[in-house]
Amino acid sequence: MLYSGQPRFLCALSVYLIGFPATLVSAAPVPSVTIGQNFPGSTYGINSAAIPPDANGAVGTRYFVEFINGTFAVYNKTNHQSVKRIADTKFWSNAGVILATSDAITDPRIIYDPVSQRWFASMVDFDANAAAGGGDPTLESNDFLLAVSLTSDPTGAWKGFLFQADPDNGHFADFPTLGFDANGVYLSGDIYNGENNPLGAALFSFPKADLIAASPTIANGTWFGVMDYSQRGDVLQPVTCFDGSSTGKILAASDIGSDSNPHSNVVCFAVQNASGPEATLTASTFIPTLPWVVPDNIDLGVPQFAATQPDGTQNLIADDARFLARVNAVGGVIYAVQTTEFYGHLAIRWYRIRAADNTLLESGTISDPNLDLFYPSIAANAYGVIVIGYNGSGGSAFVSCYAIAGETINGVTAFGSPVLTQAGAIAYHGDDEILAELEGLPIVSRWGDYSATSVDPSDLNHFWTIQMYPSDSDVWTTQITELITVPQLVLNINPVGSNLVLSWPLVPGYHLQSTTDFSATTWSTVSQTPATNGNNLVVTLPVTSSRQFFRLKSP
Repeated sequence: MLYSGQPRFLCALSVYLIGFPATLVSAAPVPSVTIGQNFPGSTYGINSAAIPPDANGAVGTRYFVEFINGTFAVYNKTNHQSVKRIADTKFWSNAGVILATSDAITDPRIIYDPVSQRWFASMVDFDANAAAGGGDPTLESNDFLLAVSLTSDPTGAWKGFLFQADPDNGHFADFPTLGFDANGVYLSGDIYNGENNPLGAALFSFPKADLIAASPTIANGTWFGVMDYSQRGDVLQPVTCFDGSSTGKILAASDIGSDSNPHSNVVCFAVQNASGPEATLTASTFIPTLPWVVPDNIDLGVPQFAATQPDGTQNLIADDARFLARVNAVGGVIYAVQTTEFYGHLAIRWYRIRAADNTLLESGTISDPNLDLFYPSIAANAYGVIVIGYNGSGGSAFVSCYAIAGETINGVTAFGSPVLTQAGAIAYHGDDEILAELEGLPIVSRWGDYSATSVDPSDLNHFWTIQMYPSDSDVWTTQITELITVPQLVLNINPVGSNLVLSWPLVPGYHLQSTTDFSATTWSTVSQTPATNGNNLVVTLPVTSSRQFFRLKSP
């Protein structure tokens, strides 16, 4: 109905009537989600002998690339057919990296840059002989491996580099992380002098222009040394900017959570002058957050998460409170996830941080009263849509693959219902349990150590995620899933002085129309060109004495 005495405005994809002044609040301010391509990737014992596989991958314009411990695989996006599969060692030798015969490699990362249309990949090596002989490879020196594709085709040629992980003291780098922005490519790792003796976080910065040049080089890179955890945080995640922007940001948890106490800070700092050979670092900002905690429920000497399975065991390592997966930025906002505890279950903590001033815009916890949720990864697009992929398991659910989509409207993010992408077939007890039992160690199974979720550069409303599920009692399989999202469009109308400010999510294909007659069959397109503000489009119009109606219309 219409209320007399004040102008009225129509706000709709179809038809919504509101009074003035007012802001329309959608009944369902979350995107709809459907599953597109959904297929198994690699399987333990067939494509890889690694435990864990470190489930990792990224999507490009034509392909999804899976890069896990043991294998490098490329799949066609349209029909999920495998177009290339080689061993991870073969990938590096093809890229020109010569490994010592005693070296093994681990902890792969891969990302696609839609601006330069190049792929970047990384790993670390280690002394396999030392590990096989019962020694401690973290007492040895090791190397970072970094590669860039020479074209947008990941099945084509790559250029690789191998360089000492700790050039100053020759210590061991573990758990490498990788990211990029418009200026630089950033590579980090945790430095150890023995398995239980972490020394600090290390960081390299390389000018991106050097890496994507006709003859890629790392000669102008900057080594920042081994940095104190108390100053720079625990496990650095370089922020990846898929939108062509440059934040230079590095995000970390203030503590890995090894004391099982609550912690309430994340750490953020930036690499400056990353496009040149003498990059520098800003001071760290400690961002107050809701407390997060690592429950000590596995007897491994340090607190770690454990996930419950239907056979009653709680032996599946779900790791700690590091930012394990890639951290992304779009539209000046950083998106990150970690694992925490919530009412006795493992849960997902997500963050939205403004890159310009390190302000925490939002954070929240995604939990399930019947499931442990673990190994999350996050991605967001320019329209405010967010997708988190993760594993979940519980007393009545085997380890399965899930995704959940949300949307930020007027600075507030809401998530919809979880989507099951692949159900686990059985309780998982990996072959590493047998080895642990023989060596008198706690009987636990490795899982993870991370997952990956990314935005499709060909259609920003399509997301791809790679997770793991048990396909047999001692067999993991990776699952690769395309998630097709449709953002919820909400047209907001607010008076500002003598004007009306109309804003809506930056989703292509919609234009603003108006009419003074609600019953009219023809509406007029508003002539003003919308301005872009974050992930919104904004039009400012003068208030008129007659009533007006507005709607968003697709072609």
